[in-house]
Amino acid sequence: MIDLYYWPTPNGHKITLFLEEAGLEYTIKPVDIGKGDQFAAEFLAISPNNKMPAIVDHAPADGGAPVSVFESGAILLYLAEKTGRFLPSAARTRVEALEWLFWQVGGLGPMLGQNHHFNQYAPEKIPYAMDRYTNETRRLYGVLDKRLDGRAFLAGDDYSIADMAAYPWIVPHAKQKMDLVDFPNVQRWFDAISTREATVKAYALGPQVNPALGQPLTEEQRKHMFGQPVK
Repeated sequence: MIDLYYWPTPNGHKITLFLEEAGLEYTIKPVDIGKGDQFAAEFLAISPNNKMPAIVDHAPADGGAPVSVFESGAILLYLAEKTGRFLPSAARTRVEALEWLFWQVGGLGPMLGQNHHFNQYAPEKIPYAMDRYTNETRRLYGVLDKRLDGRAFLAGDDYSIADMAAYPWIVPHAKQKMDLVDFPNVQRWFDAISTREATVKAYALGPQVNPALGQPLTEEQRKHMFGQPVK
């Protein structure tokens, strides 16, 4: 059994995508980031960077004590190695999958996250920041589109953790001021993943866990999500 500390954000969706694809038994432990649950001491003991998702695996492969893992990329890699699924075994394609996994966690996610913040959430509209991150988003979509030219998925013919990492960040493309018509390879890839049974199940969890999903943030939610002081 896996405990998944989750809230329906792009990073949270990465892990439900894997768990649903692999058919692993898991329990969702909601981490309401708008209420500040991510700063609770019991959560920080699992995820010291006060970010979700995180997992606790109560049946690790070595049969020992429960294992906790934080950071979405690390969780995907852990689960892939635990199950032997969604990460190629051949050395060259494995490297490609890992390259694109780390491309997502190091570039696509952070840059698109800044796009979301300055275009959707920032209390002050700052044209330089909005243009900066919208342009970087477009560049990264172009990188993704080029990579998918002639490939079904990021590591080749097979769906992998690299795709699970990237896909949730493309779901809100309209909010990022992107049109998938401009990126035909991304559009094809996106459509293929969006219709997978596991994807549909994973995304159905969002409004179940957070009935207010998609509604404007309150000032209280903004405070917990964006206003925490450095300690």
